[in-house]
Amino acid sequence: MPSMRRELIALFCAACLALPAQAQSVKVLVQSSPLAGFQYHAGKELWSEIKTGDALALVREPDNPHDANAVRVEWRGRKLGYLPRAENRAVAAEMDRGGRVEARIARLMKHRSPWQRVQVEVYVVL
Repeated sequence: MPSMRRELIALFCAACLALPAQAQSVKVLVQSSPLAGFQYHAGKELWSEIKTGDALALVREPDNPHDANAVRVEWRGRKLGYLPRAENRAVAAEMDRGGRVEARIARLMKHRSPWQRVQVEVYVVL
């Protein structure tokens, strides 16, 4: 029986060594905020299609005349709004450095105030 056990352990070790190494990425939540400007862009038109958990694209707009740190938020290529001006500096700086950032819809809520309708989470990927 000890011989059988050694063979099983050896087989297990060989199988583990044969597996390709899996690159692991870590996502760190760096911002959770309402979506600014939702009422001025495609939000109303897309409301019935967007879902909690959907991926969002973040696009830097360094030449934006209203905010040099502007970060546009898109869903499937359509502009939904922006990260709030008061909270976008760190994300803009990370993007300008070439860092990898991701975003998703954290919460959707039918609300009179457009600032309460969409909650966005932004992650830095390490």
